Amino acid sequence: MKAGRSLRIARWWPVSAAFVLAGCGRAPSFDILGSFFPAWLVCLVAGLLLTVVFRWLLLRIHIVIAAPVLTYPSLTALITLALWLAFFR
Repeated sequence: MKAGRSLRIARWWPVSAAFVLAGCGRAPSFDILGSFFPAWLVCLVAGLLLTVVFRWLLLRIHIVIAAPVLTYPSLTALITLALWLAFFR
C-alpha cells in the first residue's frame, strides 16, 4: 500500500510544484533613481498625497469631518487600492 501511495505523490509532485511556483513571477516594480520599488508602494505614496490634497480641499470649502481618525486612513486605502486596480490589474 505504501508503494502505491508514494507513486501517486511522486506523480502529482511536479503539478503541485508548478502551482506553488507560479507566484514567483516578475513583480511589478519601478526603477526610481536606481532602486526598484514595488508598485503597491508607489500607489500608497500617491494615495497619501491625494488624501492630503483632498483634506486641503475640504478645509478650503469649510467641510468638517466628524471622525477624521477613521475617515482619512480609509480614504487613503480607497485611493491606493483604486490606483492599484486602475493601473496594475
